[in-house]
Amino acid sequence: MEGKQTKTFAEILARYKRGERDFTDLELENDPDADLSGVCPDGADLSRSYIVASFHSASLRGIRFVGANVKTCDFRCADLRDADFSGAALCATRFTGARMEGARFTGAYYHNRELRDGEQPDW
Repeated sequence: MEGKQTKTFAEILARYKRGERDFTDLELENDPDADLSGVCPDGADLSRSYIVASFHSASLRGIRFVGANVKTCDFRCADLRDADFSGAALCATRFTGARMEGARFTGAYYHNRELRDGEQPDW
C-alpha cells in the first residue's frame, strides 16, 4: 500500500528510480514542488490519479494517464509519444509543441467535449 500513501512528486520520482512504475489512484494536486519540467518518468502509470503539475519539456513516453484528472497541467514541449490519456479529464491543459505521435486520447474530455478514437487535443 506504499503507493496509496504517496503524496508528493519527489516520492514518486524516488520510487521510479528504484524501478517502480505503478502510481495509480494518487491525489497529487497540492504538492508545492509540482514543477516536473524536464523529468523522465517514461512508462509510469498514473491512471485514475488527480494531478496538478508542470511537465514542460518532460519525457513522458508511454506514460499512462488513463481515467486521470490532469486539469491545469502543462505538457508544452513534452515528449508524449505513445502516452495514453484515454478517458482523462484534460480541461485547462497545455500541449503546445508537444510530440504526440501514437498518443491516445479516446474518451478524454478536453474543453468540455469528449475526444473520439484517433483525435488529439488542439494545441
